Amino acid sequence: MKNLLTLLFLAVSITTFSQKEITGKATYMSKTTVDMSSWGRNGQMSEAQKKQIAARMKNMLEKTYTLTFTKNESVYKEDEKLEAPGAGGGFRFGGFGGSGTQYKNTKDKVALESTEFFGKNFLVSDEMNQPKWEMSTETKKIGNYTCYKATMMKDVDPLDWTNMRRRRNNDNKKDESKKDSSNVTKISDEIEMPKQIEVTAWYTPQIPISNGPGEYWGLPGLILEVNSGRTTVLCTELVLNPSEKIEIEAPTKGEKIKREKYTKTITQKMEEMRQNFRGRGRGGRGRF
Repeated sequence: MKNLLTLLFLAVSITTFSQKEITGKATYMSKTTVDMSSWGRNGQMSEAQKKQIAARMKNMLEKTYTLTFTKNESVYKEDEKLEAPGAGGGFRFGGFGGSGTQYKNTKDKVALESTEFFGKNFLVSDEMNQPKWEMSTETKKIGNYTCYKATMMKDVDPLDWTNMRRRRNNDNKKDESKKDSSNVTKISDEIEMPKQIEVTAWYTPQIPISNGPGEYWGLPGLILEVNSGRTTVLCTELVLNPSEKIEIEAPTKGEKIKREKYTKTITQKMEEMRQNFRGRGRGGRGRF
């Protein structure tokens, strides 16, 4: 009965606003946590060292984005900010920081990302298959909006280093490691990555826009919060129907490439650079 009432409520909400042209800008704060308990040789690292590294990583782990949207289109882009002198300078992981411009057209099923990898621009296209959300009747308030919970399992992006974790080599966990081996990808002798993670989204039918931050969409309302792996993305400010007209333009800059080929190309390049770095020996000063 609860599920039926929820579906009826969503249907009424969508019908009520379907003829209304809604545009807006939503600000999202993204925060990623990192487990540093096993960092250093044999997991030995002083608290002072951990705090120092955490401070340098802050600009990479805490970001602000703006989602500009109309009924069917959106652009999601990281807000530019100036770094304080010495704050995280030179501390980078690879060449992928998620700072590109992501465009979605939910009507025509077009998804593009304009991004850069070590000085080369790419225009990456994705397949926009309907996300397989499992909708729930669970609710919570985000600001003034009532949000409903939805979950799905998502394939992990091989370039998303935030999902990497230390491999379990403890003898007491050998059986468990074997059991889970089919669910992880081995990166190195010490590092692995899960093949799938659960994503939780909170959307509000009060804003009947089937869109959200980053790659997320496909729910009967704007997604205001996403929890994915160690990352939480939360809407902190929302402006609907601003006085200035909103016009969305798809990005055109960069070499056109499919997501699968792009991932393969970057992975190969990163491995090549890693091998070159190793070849310089311990005294080498190579960097990505």
